[in-house]
Amino acid sequence: MAKTVQSVKNSLKFKVQPKAGLLTVRVGVKKYVLPVSARMLCEGGYMFLSFSATSELFEIKDKKLVAMDSKSDAGNAATSLVATKRRGRKQSKRLDMPTELETALKAIPAGYKLTFDLATGKPRLAKMRKKRVTKKK
Repeated sequence: MAKTVQSVKNSLKFKVQPKAGLLTVRVGVKKYVLPVSARMLCEGGYMFLSFSATSELFEIKDKKLVAMDSKSDAGNAATSLVATKRRGRKQSKRLDMPTELETALKAIPAGYKLTFDLATGKPRLAKMRKKRVTKKK
């Protein structure tokens, strides 16, 4: 009788001792060892890897990952980890523009843009091209 994959996994799960420190994750330039135990066997072109079915919220303290207690407040973690629902491009941070430059840019007439002459390197005004919309037949 042939063994199924599920039956082999179930039998190996209890024959292998769990080991800690097998998994690492890199956050930025720092490498953290995950405090998760795993069961692992590797032999003859096969590998068995088993984790306990769990999810955990970790906090970085003193350059180590510490699992957060289930009774502790996770509000700050939630706001840090949950992505915003805002769509579109992210707004760039505004820089302080000198007033002279701001007035000079506002003085450019509509339909023109500021370009630089390649031969001399001096700035000049150039008329903007109008895009034509072609109608479908």
